[in-house]
Amino acid sequence: MTSAATGYGSPPNPDIDVDIEKKASLSRAVDVGFVRLTLALAGFAGIILIWVILQTTEAALLAIQQFGLGFLVTARWNPVENIYGVLPQIYGSLVTSLVALIFAIPLGIGTAIFLTEGFAPKWVTEPIGFAIELIVATPSVVLGLWGIFVLIPAVRPIFRAINQTLGWIPFLGGPAPRGPSLLIVAMVLGIMISPIIISITRSTFESLPRSLKEGALALGATRWETLLTVMIPAGLSGIVSSIMLALGRALGETMVAAMLSGNANRINISLMQPGSTITGLIASQFGEAGRLQVSALMYAGVVLMVLTLLVNIVAEIIIRKFQNLEQ
Repeated sequence: MTSAATGYGSPPNPDIDVDIEKKASLSRAVDVGFVRLTLALAGFAGIILIWVILQTTEAALLAIQQFGLGFLVTARWNPVENIYGVLPQIYGSLVTSLVALIFAIPLGIGTAIFLTEGFAPKWVTEPIGFAIELIVATPSVVLGLWGIFVLIPAVRPIFRAINQTLGWIPFLGGPAPRGPSLLIVAMVLGIMISPIIISITRSTFESLPRSLKEGALALGATRWETLLTVMIPAGLSGIVSSIMLALGRALGETMVAAMLSGNANRINISLMQPGSTITGLIASQFGEAGRLQVSALMYAGVVLMVLTLLVNIVAEIIIRKFQNLEQ
C-alpha cells in the first residue's frame, strides 16, 4: 500500500479539512438548535400553566372580592340568594380521594408485585398488563355509567346490610343507602387510579438492581422476606411517587364525581350518603350559571388548583425524604 493511498507522509488536503470543519459546524448547529427547541417547549409549557392560573384567577376575582376566605368555610351554595361556599365540596373531594387510596394502594402494589416477581408465566401476566392499560384508556364517563348501572345495583344490598349492622359507626350510619354516595365515588376512583400505582411501582421494581434480590436470597431470606425487607424499602420513593400522583388524579377527576356523588350540598360524615366534590359541582352547575355564580365556580377551581399544588409539594417532600433514606 502506497503513502498516497494511506495519506501518511502526504501533504494535507485542504478539501478534507474544509469538509471536516463543515460537518463539525453543522453538528454544533444541530446541538444548539435542539437545546433551544427543548428550552422553547419547556418554556411554552410553563407559559400555558401560568396563563391558565392567571385566567382562572381573573375569572374568580369577583367572587374572591365578595366572599373572601369565608368561601372556604361556608356550607351554603344558593344561586337564588347569591350565597356561595365550598366547604362541603372540599370535604367531599378530600374524603373520596383519600378513601380511593385505601382501595388503590393494596390493589396497585399487590398487582405490581405479582407482575414483576415471576409468580406466574408470561401468558398470564401479559393479559393482565394489557387489561390494566385498557382501564387507563377507558373514558371516565364510561366508568361513571358502569358505576350507575352495574356497581350501585350490585353493592346496594351489601351497603344496606352493613348500614343496618354497623350503622352505629359514624362513617357507616345514616338512612338506608339508595344509590349515589361518596363511598361509590371512592370505589370507582380507586379503580381508576390503581393503574397509575401499578405502572410506576412495576417500573420501580424492574429498575432495581438484581443483586439486591439475589443477595437477600443468597443470605437465606425467603421470597416474602426479600420482598418486604429489601425490594419494597429499596423502591419506596417510587411507590410513594405513584401514590401521590394517584392522589392528584383522584382530586381532579370530574365525570365520576358528578355522576356518582349525588351532588348533595351538605357535609355528611357517613360515606354511604350522597355528597359533592369540587369537580362535580363545577361540572353540574357551570352550564346554567349566572355571572356571580360562574365567578364562584372559578373560585372553586382555584381552590382545587391550590389543593393539587399542596399535594404535589407534600409529595416532593416525602419523595426526597425517602430518597435520602435509600441513599
